[in-house]
Amino acid sequence: MKLGKVEFYHFLQLIALFLCFSGMSQAELTRSRSKPYFQSGRPRTKRSWVWNQFFVLEEYMGSDPLYVGKLHSDVDKGDGSIKYILSGEGASSIFIIDENTGDIHATKRLDREEQAYYTLRAQALDRLTNKPVEPESEFVIKIQDINDNEPKFLDGPYTAGVPEMSPVGTSVVQVTATDADDPTYGNSARVVYSILQGQPYFSVEPKTGVIKTALPNMDREAKDQYLLVIQAKDMVGQNGGLSGTTSVTVTLTDVNDNPPRFPRRSYQYNVPESLPVASVVARIKAADADIGANAEMEYRIVDGDGLGIFKISVDKETQEGIITIQKELDFEAKTSYTLRIEAANKDADPRFLSLGPFSDTTTVKIIVEDVDEPPVFSSPLYPMEVSEATQVGNIIGTVAAHDPDSSNSPVRYSIDRNTDLERYFNIDANSGVITTAKSLDRETNAVHNITVLAMESQNPSQVGRGYVAITILDINDNAPEFAMDYETTVCENAQPGQVIQKISAVDKDEPSNGHQFYFSLTTDATNNHNFSLKDNKDNTASILTRRNGFRRQEQSVYYLPIFIVDSGSPSLSSTNTLTIRVCDCDADGVAQTCNAEAYVLPAGLSTGALIAILACVLTLLVLILLIVTMRRRKKEPLIFDEERDIRENIVRYDDEGGGEEDTEAFDMAALRNLNVIRDTKTRRDVTPEIQFLSRPAFKSIPDNVIFREFIWERLKEADVDPGAPPYDSLQTYAFEGNGSVAESLSSLDSISSNSDQNYDYLSDWGPRFKRLADMYGTGQESLYS
Repeated sequence: MKLGKVEFYHFLQLIALFLCFSGMSQAELTRSRSKPYFQSGRPRTKRSWVWNQFFVLEEYMGSDPLYVGKLHSDVDKGDGSIKYILSGEGASSIFIIDENTGDIHATKRLDREEQAYYTLRAQALDRLTNKPVEPESEFVIKIQDINDNEPKFLDGPYTAGVPEMSPVGTSVVQVTATDADDPTYGNSARVVYSILQGQPYFSVEPKTGVIKTALPNMDREAKDQYLLVIQAKDMVGQNGGLSGTTSVTVTLTDVNDNPPRFPRRSYQYNVPESLPVASVVARIKAADADIGANAEMEYRIVDGDGLGIFKISVDKETQEGIITIQKELDFEAKTSYTLRIEAANKDADPRFLSLGPFSDTTTVKIIVEDVDEPPVFSSPLYPMEVSEATQVGNIIGTVAAHDPDSSNSPVRYSIDRNTDLERYFNIDANSGVITTAKSLDRETNAVHNITVLAMESQNPSQVGRGYVAITILDINDNAPEFAMDYETTVCENAQPGQVIQKISAVDKDEPSNGHQFYFSLTTDATNNHNFSLKDNKDNTASILTRRNGFRRQEQSVYYLPIFIVDSGSPSLSSTNTLTIRVCDCDADGVAQTCNAEAYVLPAGLSTGALIAILACVLTLLVLILLIVTMRRRKKEPLIFDEERDIRENIVRYDDEGGGEEDTEAFDMAALRNLNVIRDTKTRRDVTPEIQFLSRPAFKSIPDNVIFREFIWERLKEADVDPGAPPYDSLQTYAFEGNGSVAESLSSLDSISSNSDQNYDYLSDWGPRFKRLADMYGTGQESLYS
């Protein structure tokens, strides 16, 4: 007859009670056989009660207190003179004792999983004297276990992975369940495992909880995840046992068991011939059901007529094959290309090679489309040479361009004027012949880089560009000249044959063999008695003295004409004048002063005396300026005199006038006194004592009647003009008058013999005025001879 859960529970309680009563009867029998206990003062006898432990069934659900056991002493005669007391764990709160009978009861439901046993102490006392008649004894109440806890998976739910296509029996994961019941008593904590969900793919070992594969060739691509339910049951899986469950998620991990395959056997793409190099032509991809590293591809072109024109690479993210251009396409040369492309896995698994080759091929056809292209020059750069002496209109060279399209449209040529701003060159629009349009100068621009445009006649928007580098060849068209403006001096005490200057020359031309200059004195200066020239044969020459005793008071400046010839073919020459000043030098030959006016001063004055005289003059000038300034300040009155003509000044009032021109006072005396005669002023940089430096005075200006009439007319117009500024505004007129007192400054007639102007004083103004003195001076023949 099968027992239900409740009936089985009550059956266990009856067994526990029977065992407790058996233990109590045995304890009472033991105590009745022990010797009596004597009070203090009497000889102590052997203990009269002994027990080890009581048992009580856990989870008692009755309404009355649960009987645990009975304490009894042989001294107790049943007359009520003995009382029993209980102390220790749970005394009075969980366990109570009848002090008359010694019966122990449990007042609360006990749980062995919370506390498995309780330790208490029992004592028998004389009721009258309250003294112990038995020694205090310690005993244990042990909670008897029942199967009231189901197994639990403390680490659940579980996740695990196993490679796809694994053989049967491959371990996946181990699950573990724990039972809180007493493992040493009965089968309450003995667990067995079973699989409730997940068959027939997986199985579990009953005792260990190890989950294993149960089917071969499980394919991730068909199903990649499984949900298992595992049960753990106590009581060794028998009926009436408790159970618990957990879930296990098993994921099939990928293996390389799928070869790559192209979805199509052939592809076709159209690309224009103008597509730049390195542009993407197409993207193709072989399908692979695997993922991750097992789906990584390698692409290559294995055959076809476009091996050198195209290349293929792989996109690491999408695993696509990217076809790009390596060379420019030309529709006129080839209209289509065919490529045979292979895709293969990088890492093949040897276990699955029997499934087939892990590679696949496809055919890609690329159609080149024609586009209208600009004209193409026969050469990317045209180097040309032309002499700078060539005549305008001469041919320099020819460029050629053609239309690469099948239509072969005629081409017209032109020069990009942004590269030829000065318009030195022209080009024939039909033939491409380049000619000179201006005279060329190598010294101005040695190389001309121009751009030639070639335009289709049928489609002017298609323009090709060619580049021409025109090198200007040098001719000897520049005469040599001094390398610098020399400031040459000769000491008064110079000795004959002394070198006073070393000169060199420059030439803007660039002969192929380098410059070679020849120096000599001009024919007029060859026989002079003052200086000579020595050609050093190294493009330099030395100027030497021919005599001694140069004196500034006799002649302070010498002009030496030097003839320079270059080595060109034909050779060119020029005459350059070297200015030599006579100076007073110290013992080391260093020039001290070169001014000729120093000789006008009284002889015998030392430098200190000259400085003292100059200091006195300056002091007198300062005193005179102070006196004049103070007198002017005293004469100025603090208020206006009634007789003073105040019409000469416009006083500024802080009111709104006609603009900015009435904010400053001005002197009108200059307008009334128009006949101003300019004083003759001498140059500050010329010493007045030297008579030959005097300049002619300006002529006095005649009465400016025209100027006066012009101003009065403008004043009348301003008075009647309602839009003119207020009466106190300054009117400004740009009227030149009847000419400048400086007269003509033209130098066209300066070199004529009839000119009354003498420019000899320019020679004393220093090397900066040398060229003017050379052009307009009259006494050169006598200066160097």
